[in-house]
Amino acid sequence: MADFGAGSGAYSILAGARAGGSGRVYAIDVNKDMLSKVKADGAKQKVSNIEIVWGDVETLGGTKLASKIIDRVIISNILFQAEDKEGLVKEAARILKPNGLALVVEWSGSYGGLGPKESALVSKDAALKLFLNNGFALVRDISAGDYHFGFIARRL
Repeated sequence: MADFGAGSGAYSILAGARAGGSGRVYAIDVNKDMLSKVKADGAKQKVSNIEIVWGDVETLGGTKLASKIIDRVIISNILFQAEDKEGLVKEAARILKPNGLALVVEWSGSYGGLGPKESALVSKDAALKLFLNNGFALVRDISAGDYHFGFIARRL
């Protein structure tokens, strides 16, 4: 599994704990300080199957992972930050195995400053179109709380 824009590592640590000893989680981020936090927090929680990757998820090959080796990728709250949104989706498609799944969660609004600026928001339709145009099919929408939308997409 890969966690794009791992940030504080909440998803990475949960996924690592669920995967157990047989699974591997790649926490990928451009911020080395955040990756250090993921590593430290994972160790505190005795989750030892997280690989820290300093990489750029917006660039083809930027994750430094081989092609078609990942079963699942998490893309949560980073589309609004990405300068090259299509590049990010293409990198996810590159590393996912055929039929691999992408969990996409993104802010659905700005909410008076709680979320990103209105100008940075990516609508659900725009996000879904990015995936559908880059080798994915929609599996299903998911509930992602009051402030987010979510969906799961399958790599064709």
